[in-house]
Amino acid sequence: MEVLILSCGTGGGHDSAGAAVAEEVKRRGHHAVMLNPYTLHSDQTADRINRAYLFLAQKAPGMFGAVYGAGELYRRLPFRSPVYFANRAMVPVLRKYLEEHHVDVILTPHLFPAEILTNMKQEGFPTPAFIFIATDYSCIPFTEETDCDAYVIPSADLTEVFADYGLPRERLYPLGIPVQDRFRQGRGGAEARAEAQAEARARLGLEPDRKYILAAGGSMGGGSIRRAVHILMKEAAGRSDVGLIVICGNNRRLYEELSREALPGMRVTGFTSDMVDYMKAADVFVTKPGGLSSTEAAACGLPIVHVAAIPGCETHNARYFSSHGMSRVCRTTESGLRSVFGILDDRRLREEMVRKQQEQIHQDAAARICSLAERMSLGRRGTVPEIEPEQAGGMKAALGR
Repeated sequence: MEVLILSCGTGGGHDSAGAAVAEEVKRRGHHAVMLNPYTLHSDQTADRINRAYLFLAQKAPGMFGAVYGAGELYRRLPFRSPVYFANRAMVPVLRKYLEEHHVDVILTPHLFPAEILTNMKQEGFPTPAFIFIATDYSCIPFTEETDCDAYVIPSADLTEVFADYGLPRERLYPLGIPVQDRFRQGRGGAEARAEAQAEARARLGLEPDRKYILAAGGSMGGGSIRRAVHILMKEAAGRSDVGLIVICGNNRRLYEELSREALPGMRVTGFTSDMVDYMKAADVFVTKPGGLSSTEAAACGLPIVHVAAIPGCETHNARYFSSHGMSRVCRTTESGLRSVFGILDDRRLREEMVRKQQEQIHQDAAARICSLAERMSLGRRGTVPEIEPEQAGGMKAALGR
């Protein structure tokens, strides 16, 4: 099976979800190519799109929220969005690629490629079956104007949310958000997690007996995570048993600022390929509520405190996690962030949060998505992935294409 995965660098979560699926596709002996479709036009086009998002996330999260809010208002209108028409210009470019490369199925963990493919379909160009993978616990604006063959959503709990925006129920598959295999903690108990934690701390050179708070603002160090870290530093200063690890992502200014101010027992790092080890080494994760990073942490069995949400989908992510007992949401204030230390000191509370995460998160999401892709690629009926009963009809419809 030849699989094309189309993603964009507007936040690390989309690419991480794509990488998780690519990993599983290759594990099954298939071939996968993952690319940013805008690079087919030019690297400059892709870079402009990425930098625009980076600016809003890091420098103007309030403006990002305003843009998201405008999208929520616009989606109520009876015509397609400017996003849809802007992506029409990419049709000839992607069409040429598909004419030159055999592709059986396309997976897109980002809205923009789904818009390009929908434009192609509307203009009468043949496309392989394509599957949209939602990476947030909400139906983001303009998902409903796409015409994908299947929509993978994070949970059956969100079926009504997506259906209320007009997505066909028979195309909704609650298979979860895919995470790479190294993040998966499995269903082991507290003893297995403690062993994994000790091993991760040894690899990272962390002290084995400290309690560690991991703080991060996503791949771009976005939101108001800076204020949260300063408050955590102040609270941790008087505790020799607590260590603080801060991941700044690609936010160079934040990295330089915190490196100058670092306390004893505090580690500051920029973008890292060791994120899974840091998650397994930590006792509590303080982070903005990105859909993919939160899912990765839950797959690791790491208690989460959500702060500094960028208005929009991250607000929905935080609400979903907290309402299911998988995280706690607190304000970025001294009184709010003291709850981090309450969680840090309460083993039973942490274990209960991890138990809720194990109940809710589909750790095998990548495998389930690949099973769907295989069936759609083969175009024949067969055993379907384990999904909610009401979705079986949708799977059969997809297989009949």
